[in-house]
Amino acid sequence: MGQRAETLSGGEQQMLAKARALCLRPKVLLLDEPTEGLQPSMIAQIRQVVARMKNDGVAVILVEQRIKAVLELTDHAVFIENGKTIQTMDRAELANDPAVLNQHLGV
Repeated sequence: MGQRAETLSGGEQQMLAKARALCLRPKVLLLDEPTEGLQPSMIAQIRQVVARMKNDGVAVILVEQRIKAVLELTDHAVFIENGKTIQTMDRAELANDPAVLNQHLGV
């Protein structure tokens, strides 16, 4: 609590930014690569928080390259390339066509 934010590691700063956003009790939350730089246990906690927020009626927009880390939370996936939407799918469609991940993300 007594540590200045500027002295935190990159992952700690990411967690702090998320915590500050959650304190505002938003109706819509945009998370830009929330798993970036975090250890696997923290990624699991991010998923739990996002799932709880979704269940509480908060709209969560995730910008994420690690689609497998957040796929189970997804209602819809939108693939964007060079600022343009190239494909939109719901979770079931994406789960039934995993080649799409390789096509768009190379995974």
